[in-house]
Amino acid sequence: MIRISTKGKYGTRLMVQLAMNYGKGPMLLKDIAKKENLSVRYLEHLIPPLKSARLIHSLRGAHGGYTLAKAPAEITLKDIIRALEGPLSPSECVESPEVCDRSGFCITRDIWAELEKTISATLAMYTLADLVQKYLSNTYHGEARSQ
Repeated sequence: MIRISTKGKYGTRLMVQLAMNYGKGPMLLKDIAKKENLSVRYLEHLIPPLKSARLIHSLRGAHGGYTLAKAPAEITLKDIIRALEGPLSPSECVESPEVCDRSGFCITRDIWAELEKTISATLAMYTLADLVQKYLSNTYHGEARSQ
């Protein structure tokens, strides 16, 4: 089954919180964890791939924490999921045909490639700005969000 793991789901929640705070200064992981009811220790594991993908910055010191590296409208859900989950292909042979000696004549490889394109296109349609808008306009965790 093709699934987004907790890394992808929780990482997206972390990024939405950073997007909601965009332009207001850095956020501490403990504050994000509290708002999202997540473990700080788990969130700490999500920081390195998000930094490596240049989606977030870390700032040290008394007023340190984490900020988005770009505006929320410039970061797509595809960027986040790819940074945290890796390739979006349902089969390794789509991105690396050399891993399978059947790649040149496999009757399903084109289908897996089409599925990867569809997944990528769908995730690329949504930015953090879109998710923030959705967050603010809908209920969240069973409670109406205040603006």
